Amino acid sequence: MTDNDVDTSAEQRRKLPVVTKATALKVVTALVIVALAVAVGFLWYGHRQDQLAEQARSEAVDAASRQAVAMLAYDFANVDSQLAAAADGITGSFRDDYTALVEETIAPGAKEKQLTVQVTVQAAAPVSTTPTEAVVLLYLNQTTTSAEAPDARTSGSRVRVSLQKVDDRWLVDQLTPV
Repeated sequence: MTDNDVDTSAEQRRKLPVVTKATALKVVTALVIVALAVAVGFLWYGHRQDQLAEQARSEAVDAASRQAVAMLAYDFANVDSQLAAAADGITGSFRDDYTALVEETIAPGAKEKQLTVQVTVQAAAPVSTTPTEAVVLLYLNQTTTSAEAPDARTSGSRVRVSLQKVDDRWLVDQLTPV
């Protein structure tokens, strides 16, 4: 070993950073703070997603209930305007199918037989929801009167309503009897 070798290793030791307990404590504290911030971020994100899901469930159930009543209830004197207004809450090809059914079958039949149909939602429950799509099950009572049968006749039914959120509105894209 020469004097040169000793000088070189002493130089190398001087170049290495000295890690003190205070520096190590600062690094560990910073890492703990970052880990806590990440954990809080994940918890907040999960909570926010739960809030959005609950909001979607509530809004979808309300929209399905209102829209089912609008689509299925009518008075023969105003059937054209009532059911045309209901089409505003429907989307896609289902809207076209519904409008054709109203114009070709329901409205002429309602006028001819002087039908009045009242609909009430007895129960409603979400089957599945996301922030933009939902399926809701509705239990309905329909009360029908006509010129031939002026005494009200009530019947129960269940419908499965599929909805899409379009421009902040829940619109029906399918209504299926169950």
